[in-house]
Amino acid sequence: MSAPGSSPAETWPLWEVFVRAKRGLSHVHVGSLHAPDSELALRNARDLYTRRNEGVSLWVVPADAITTSDPDAKGAFFESPAGKNYRHAIYYTASEGVPHL
Repeated sequence: MSAPGSSPAETWPLWEVFVRAKRGLSHVHVGSLHAPDSELALRNARDLYTRRNEGVSLWVVPADAITTSDPDAKGAFFESPAGKNYRHAIYYTASEGVPHL
């Protein structure tokens, strides 16, 4: 429980919530919430983010367990390494007689 005079947002950990709308789709980040533990985070996420049967699966992840890349360093972080240009499809040609490519 919260300490007297403090709100749950000040004492409970932050959880990130991901919902999968239907089988075969990816989970999508839908928001955040504060909860004292994973069980209550999952129940609260269900109540907040799937009230109208929007999902078939929920993930709740402690926000402090997520490691992210720096958006300001995206160029250096996501560039293809030198000599690995073959990873880009622009260097290949489609074979004749293969209709689905």
